[in-house]
Amino acid sequence: MSIYTKRTQLALFDQQAAKPLPLVEQVIAPAPLNTDFCSELALSGQPRQCLALLAPMLKALSEQQEQRWLTLVSPPVELTRQWLKGTGLNTERTLIIYPKGLQSSQELVCQVLGLGRSHTVISWLNLVAPAARQRLAEAAQQGNAHSINIAQSW
Repeated sequence: MSIYTKRTQLALFDQQAAKPLPLVEQVIAPAPLNTDFCSELALSGQPRQCLALLAPMLKALSEQQEQRWLTLVSPPVELTRQWLKGTGLNTERTLIIYPKGLQSSQELVCQVLGLGRSHTVISWLNLVAPAARQRLAEAAQQGNAHSINIAQSW
């Protein structure tokens, strides 16, 4: 959470004259992030090992008894439809999408989350800034979905 300062000048008045006080710094904390809708998972290691860790989670999410999609946005090239089928994932309830044109993956994730047609949107966005996390959380809350970002270093 980032904290920033705001400089304000306070004035104190008495009956004779206005006397300005010296500048005072106030610490203002940003509104807390609603983390009920967002999670982040950091993975490092060989791609095969990381995918082995993801497989059970993806399989469980694809089997939810919900009429909405499990959506994967810009997954790594190692995560193919063939690999997903091999893990037992329900491919009939899973979408894999990529941004088009100048759209960023983050913009696409926010759009998909906000639509509410996916119960969970998994993204591979590295180094998500606090402002971007806030946008993801707001979009997820709007669509009553869960956002899972996987930060990877493989």
